[in-house]
Amino acid sequence: MKNRDPIITSLCQEIGDPDVIQAVLDRHTESGQPLMSILREENILDEEQATRVIATSNKIEFVNLSSDMVDPNAAHMISSEFANQHNVIPVARADNKLRVAMSEPLNLVVRDQIEIRTGCKVVPLAATPTAIRQAVRYHFNVQNATRQAIASMRLKQDAGAKEPDRAKLADKSSRQSDDPVTRLVWSIITGAVDAKASDIHIEPALPDMRVRYRIDGLLRDTIDVPASVQQEVVSHIKILAEMDISERRIGQDGHITMTHDGHDYDLRISSLPAVGGEKIVIRILDKSVKQWSIETIVTCAGDREKFKSLVKNPYGMLLLTGPTGSGKTTTLYSILQLINTPQRNIVTVEDPVEYRLDGVTQVQIKPAVGRTFPCALRSILRQDPDIILIGEIRDEETAEIAVSAALTGHLVLSTLHTNDAAGAISRLMNLGIPPFLVASALLGTVAQRLIRTTCPACRQSYTPSPEELELVSDGFDSSNDGKTVQMYRGGGCDDCDHTGYRGRKAIYEILAVSHEIRKMIINADNDDNIKQQAIAEGMKTLRKDGIEQVLNGTTTLEELRRLVDMEAE
Repeated sequence: MKNRDPIITSLCQEIGDPDVIQAVLDRHTESGQPLMSILREENILDEEQATRVIATSNKIEFVNLSSDMVDPNAAHMISSEFANQHNVIPVARADNKLRVAMSEPLNLVVRDQIEIRTGCKVVPLAATPTAIRQAVRYHFNVQNATRQAIASMRLKQDAGAKEPDRAKLADKSSRQSDDPVTRLVWSIITGAVDAKASDIHIEPALPDMRVRYRIDGLLRDTIDVPASVQQEVVSHIKILAEMDISERRIGQDGHITMTHDGHDYDLRISSLPAVGGEKIVIRILDKSVKQWSIETIVTCAGDREKFKSLVKNPYGMLLLTGPTGSGKTTTLYSILQLINTPQRNIVTVEDPVEYRLDGVTQVQIKPAVGRTFPCALRSILRQDPDIILIGEIRDEETAEIAVSAALTGHLVLSTLHTNDAAGAISRLMNLGIPPFLVASALLGTVAQRLIRTTCPACRQSYTPSPEELELVSDGFDSSNDGKTVQMYRGGGCDDCDHTGYRGRKAIYEILAVSHEIRKMIINADNDDNIKQQAIAEGMKTLRKDGIEQVLNGTTTLEELRRLVDMEAE
């Protein structure tokens, strides 16, 4: 090979087989395809070798990057969004030079952007994409980012620095400010967003304030923050949420809007006076979420068809039941999207309105000004609605108006707090609705739960014990006695934070009010009898639906037992 340009020289060093190199060169000459593209297609070089070739041929230093090689102060000179988007991380700063590990060190645009953001001259280093991702994950996770912010706060306090300017704290665009309080709060919030948490709990305690995230329905300890900075953190959040920082005797509500990784978020802030200080809970709502498709939310084809059949009716009432946080509102929104057409006037009354839906009029409850559920419903009924969504039926007056609307030609969707689908019927009666009106108005009731799904990255099969087989035995088909059954569970990995679970899905118990069930309601029959009749007519209970998810490997028996009474049937 007479061609000895730098990339060929480095290829010779990494591969060593002249025949392979010559074959690559011949293909490059014939097709004009870039050498590196050919090498990747043919899997001739692994990730490290390919990075070394690029580095050597362009006279760029290659580093075998590890997390402990990175100076945390240098790493946080850029944002986590930028680091993840471009797979780069600053390694060290010396004078006005910033050494930056890059998976694409020849990308001049990214280098220029780093120089503009940091004010330093970039010295590119070549590192493998995997090594950089691991370093970014380590240095920008909430624990390390928070520790870095706390260290900065202590240094500032030791230097006798004054408290951050109130106006600066209130500037929502200052999230990348050098102010340590701002950095601390920002790291806690963005850490929760990245972890796909639904809520952040910031709780007063001694000697450390506790921060927990609710992920997949369960709270997880995340970081402990010194109690000495508790008041500064709480005050900063309250200022951002436009709450009164001087009022610590009563609870307050507020909200913050923010953008992270190209998504808009609405943060609902709630403060509660407690022993030791104020507790802050932050609900995270992704305003960019647009997919309320029933195909996405209700993944079982049979359940989807039952929902569609129920809401084909031009009038009547459909009730969803389940505990707080079981996904009832999300399911209702998916139903609204299914029936949302230009020919229909859809109005909702909610407390609070969590997500905006196009083409739907949404009303926010405000008891302080007299806008309660009953008051709002009376106004809505004068607005010529076709479909009404009521966030929750809480009292007799709301129930009466909802039933009346269902009987006078409106499709009414709402929620109740009961354990199962049949329980919603007796709950309406307990609120004072006569049985004959319940029977006339009700189309169906649905109980639902959200179960955590097994992490696909670390899912492992195992042979269930006889006790486990006994619990799921009614899920076997006639040709299987359970001897060949395999179950699955997560072993724990970085993708699922070593919990074995990642994500959630809904399981349903859909009770359609048939002619026979309608007669039972009129006769005020008890819940158990109504449930047994529904099962005889083909209703799949929460337990049965959950067992199907266990047997197909979607979730675990342990998770199902956490949410459903397995001995109830």
